Amino acid sequence: MTYNFNEIEAKWQKYWAENQTFKAENTSDKPKYYVLDMFPYPSGAGLHVGHPLGYIASDIYARYKRHKGFNVLHPQGYDSFGLPAEQYAIQTGQHPAITTETNIATYRKQLDKIGFSFDWSREVRTSNPEYYKWTQWIFIQLFESWYNNNTNKAEHIDTLIAKFSSEGNTNINAVCDDNVISFTADEWNNFSSEKQQEILLQYRLTYLAETEVNWCPALGTVLANDEIVNGVSERGGHPVIRKKMTQWSMRISAYAERLLQGLDTIDWTDSLKESQRNWIGKSVGASVTFNVKNHDETIEVFTTRPDTIFGVSFMTLAPEHELVTKITTPEQKADIDAYIQATAKRSERDRMADVKTISGVFTGAYAEHPFTKEPIPIWIGDYVLAGYGTGAVMAVPCGDQRDYDFAKHFNIDIPNIFEGVDISQEAFADKDNTIITNSDFLNGMNYKKATKRAIFELEQIGQGEGKTNYRLRDAVFSRQRYWGEPFPVYYVNGMPQMIEQKHLPITLPDVEKYLPTESGEPPLGRADVWAWDTQSNQVVSNDKIDDKTVFPLELNTMPGWAGSSWYFFRYMEEQANRGNTFASEEALQYWENVDLYIGGSEHATGHLLYARFWTKFLKDRNFVGVDEPFKKLINQGMILGTSAIVYRVAGTNKYVSSGLKNDYEVEELRVDVNMVNASDEIDIEKLKQWQPQFADAEFELEDGKYIVGREVEKMSKRWFNVVNPDNICEQYGADSLRLYEMFLGPLEQAKPWNTAGITGVHGFLKKLWKLYHQGEDVNLKNDPNFYLHDPKKDGVYSAFKAVKRGIGLPDVEPTKDNLKTLHKTIKKVEEDIENFSFNTSVSTFMIAVNELTTQKCTSKAVLEPLLVLLSPYAPHITEELWSQLGNTQSIATAPFPKFEEKHLVESSKNYPISFNGKMRFTLELPLDMSKDDIEKTVMAHEKTQEQLQGRTPKKVIVVPGKIVNIVG
Repeated sequence: MTYNFNEIEAKWQKYWAENQTFKAENTSDKPKYYVLDMFPYPSGAGLHVGHPLGYIASDIYARYKRHKGFNVLHPQGYDSFGLPAEQYAIQTGQHPAITTETNIATYRKQLDKIGFSFDWSREVRTSNPEYYKWTQWIFIQLFESWYNNNTNKAEHIDTLIAKFSSEGNTNINAVCDDNVISFTADEWNNFSSEKQQEILLQYRLTYLAETEVNWCPALGTVLANDEIVNGVSERGGHPVIRKKMTQWSMRISAYAERLLQGLDTIDWTDSLKESQRNWIGKSVGASVTFNVKNHDETIEVFTTRPDTIFGVSFMTLAPEHELVTKITTPEQKADIDAYIQATAKRSERDRMADVKTISGVFTGAYAEHPFTKEPIPIWIGDYVLAGYGTGAVMAVPCGDQRDYDFAKHFNIDIPNIFEGVDISQEAFADKDNTIITNSDFLNGMNYKKATKRAIFELEQIGQGEGKTNYRLRDAVFSRQRYWGEPFPVYYVNGMPQMIEQKHLPITLPDVEKYLPTESGEPPLGRADVWAWDTQSNQVVSNDKIDDKTVFPLELNTMPGWAGSSWYFFRYMEEQANRGNTFASEEALQYWENVDLYIGGSEHATGHLLYARFWTKFLKDRNFVGVDEPFKKLINQGMILGTSAIVYRVAGTNKYVSSGLKNDYEVEELRVDVNMVNASDEIDIEKLKQWQPQFADAEFELEDGKYIVGREVEKMSKRWFNVVNPDNICEQYGADSLRLYEMFLGPLEQAKPWNTAGITGVHGFLKKLWKLYHQGEDVNLKNDPNFYLHDPKKDGVYSAFKAVKRGIGLPDVEPTKDNLKTLHKTIKKVEEDIENFSFNTSVSTFMIAVNELTTQKCTSKAVLEPLLVLLSPYAPHITEELWSQLGNTQSIATAPFPKFEEKHLVESSKNYPISFNGKMRFTLELPLDMSKDDIEKTVMAHEKTQEQLQGRTPKKVIVVPGKIVNIVG
C-alpha cells in the first residue's frame, strides 16, 4: 500500500476540524496545562518555513501533555492591528480591515496544512471590536487607578480622592509626577473640578504628559525604541527624530521593583531575565541637588557613587533637558541650538550605543558645588538622555571613562581623588576599595564608608538623600495611526473623560485617507463622525460639537502592544461566554496563567515586559488571580535561509557558474531559491522569466549546468531565500516538514534550512509506513479487516485500498528484542520531550524503526505504542496507521506508553570467546551463570574443541559479564 501523504493529511485535518478533537474544556477532572505561542501578525507575505518552528515545538508538547492525561489549552489567534496594514492602506487606498482579513485567511490555511492541534474555537483577533472593547476597558481601569507605595499595589482612584478630601496629600506615599503641589484637605475641597482633575492626572496609572518621543515624519507617527533600527524606522527605513508631544503614557515605572522581583519566580532563561533586569536598570545611590549660579534653578542628578562628589569637575545635561534654554548664555545660544537640532535626528538607542563619538557644547552657565561652593561648568552632551535618571550627570573624570574622555577632549580640569590610581589609563581600575584622599570629611575612607558619609552630609545641608533609581521609564501609549485601538476618551475643556463600559466598544470611524491631516493631526482627524454625545451616548458627527453635550474624541490610537498585553487571558474564556467580561472568574481560576510560552527573543523588553506589567496591575485590582502571566518561557532559535547566488561578470550581462567565478571579476546577485534544485543547479529558463535583467543574459555553464553559490543568512524576502511551507507540504508532506524542522538542531539555536535535507526524514516516514505493511500484497476479498476499511459489497480487490499484513497485525507475542527497542524508545522520547530536546527524539525514532524492521516485528503490542510516541511529531501518518490497526478513537486520546525498566535489563551476555587473545567466536550465556559453569559450557562447545584440536589449554581466564580467554 502506497504512503499517499497528501490524501492522508487532508483526511485527518478534516477529521480534527469536524470533530473538534483539540477543543479544551473549562471544567475537567484532568489536570490543566496551557501551551501558548506568541501569536503572529498576519502579513501579506504569509508564512515561510522559519515561522512554524516554535509552533511545531509547542504543538509537540501540547500533544504530549494530552497523551499524559492533561486537559490542554492550545489556542491561536492574530495580532491584527499594526503599521504594515496601515502602510499598505496608504499605498492602495484599501481599508486595513480588508487586507487583514485576507492575510488571516492565508495564515489560517497555511497553519492548518501543517496539522497543528490548535483549539480554533477560542481564536482572538486584536482588531476585532469585541476583543478591543476589553482593551479599552483595561485602559479605563488604569486611568481609574493610582499606585499606593504603602500597600505596594494599585488601588482605585476613589481611595485617593477620599484621602485628599480628608487629609490632603502631604502624607500620601504614591507614585506620581515630580512636580505635584502640596495641599490640605480644605484646599482640595475648594479646588475647581478642572484643578482636581489636573492633580489626579499626576497620580493616575495612565496619564497625559508632554514627552520626548521618537517621531517619524514619513510615517506620521511615534515609534517605540524597538521599532527603530540604526536611527531609521524598521518599517520603510525612514529618518526618526526626537520630538516633544503630549501623549498618553502608562506608569510602568511604579512596577519596576515588582517586575524585578517577579523574575525570581518564573522559569525563564538566564539571558532573557538578564535582558529585563538591564532594561529595568535598578541602581542604588543618592540624589544630589546642585544650585545653578546666578539663577533660581537647581539641577538634580542621580549617582551610584556619591563618595566621588569631590571629583566633580563639570556637569552634563541632556540636550532635551528643560533647563538648557533657561540657563544658556546669549554667547552660547547659537551653538547650543545647532547642537540640539542635530541631536534630535539621532535615536536614543543610537546615542546609547555610540561610546566612541565625543560631542557636546558649553552652555556658558555654572553650577555650585554643594560643599566647596566652587563653580562647575555646565555642558550638554548627547551621551546623556533626558529619559534616563534626571537627564543630568555630575561628571567625575577621574572615576568614569566617558567623563574622562569628554574632559580630555574639551580640556576640562580632572581632579584626582583616588590614592595611587593612574587616571590617564584607558580602562579605569575597580575603585571599590580605593581610598578617598583629598576631601574634607571622606579622607581615608573606602567606598562603602565614604558612600554612607557622603549621603549623610548631603542630607545635613539639604542637597541630597539616599535613593534607589530605575532606568525603566513610563511607557508612551499614544500612536498617530489609524489602524489601532481607539481610546475610549473624549475631552471636556481639554480634560480627558472616560466613556462608560456599557457603551464600549468605541469602534474606528471611516476616513477618506489613512495619512495625518495637513495640519498634522493623526489620521482620525480626517473622520467626519468622531465626536461623543453625552446624552445619547454614541459617536456623532463632528459638526455637532458644542462643548456642552457633544465633545471631541481622542485622535490618537493605542500602540500594538496594547492588545498583546492581555490576549492570553482572553483565550481562557470560551467563545460563547465572552460577551460580558474579558474572561470569567471561573475560567481565570481554572487556567490561572500560561504554563508554557514559546516565542522570539526579540520581545524580551517589549511585549514580555508590558504583559507582566498589565498582569500585575490586573492582579492588584482583583481582576485576575496571578501575578505573572507566563510560568515557563522558551525562545526558539531562527531558521536561516540558504541564499542562492549568481555571478555577473563586472560591466557585462554575462553570468558564470560558481566553479568559474574565480576566472573573472564578478558581482554577486541573489536569486529566488525556488528556481534551484537540490544539486544547486538553477533553472535558467525560469531565471530568464523571473526578472527582465536576466531575459537576454549570457550564461557560461559547467558541464552543461549553471551551479549557484550558496550563503546562509536570515530568511527574508529581501534575499529571495524564503521557502514557502505550502510547497514543502505539497512535495513531502506536513509530517516531513514537522520532523525536519525539529531535526535541524536544538530548539533554541539558529540553524540553516536546506530543502535537500528533508528527503532524509521523508524517507524515514516511508520506512515507518512499510514497517506496518510488511509482506506481499494479498487479495483481501475474504479478509474481515479489509471490509472494516473498504466495505465494498462485491469484495473486489482494490489496489488503492488494499493493505499488507500491517492492517491487521497478527496477535503474536513481542520478542525480547522488540520490547527492548520499544522501551528504550519510550524512555528516551519522554526525556527528550520533557527537556525540549526534540531534535534527538527524531534520531531515536529512526533508530527504533530500523531495529524493528531488522527484527521483522509484527507485534501489535509494540507497533501500536510506537505510534503514540511518534504522534506528537508526525500526527497525520500516526493517525492513519492507528486507524488501520482497528482503533476507532483518535490517537490524540491514547495514553502515553509507560516505560518499564525490566525490558532494558540484560539477562544474558554475548561473550567474545578468545584463544590466546584473539576472538574466534561469540557465545550467548545467562548473566547469572557462575564462573565455573561458564568455563564448563565454553569448554564443551564444539567450536572450542575445533580450535583446541585435542590440546589441553594451560589456563582458562573467565571474567563474568565480559570475556572468556583460553590460553593454550
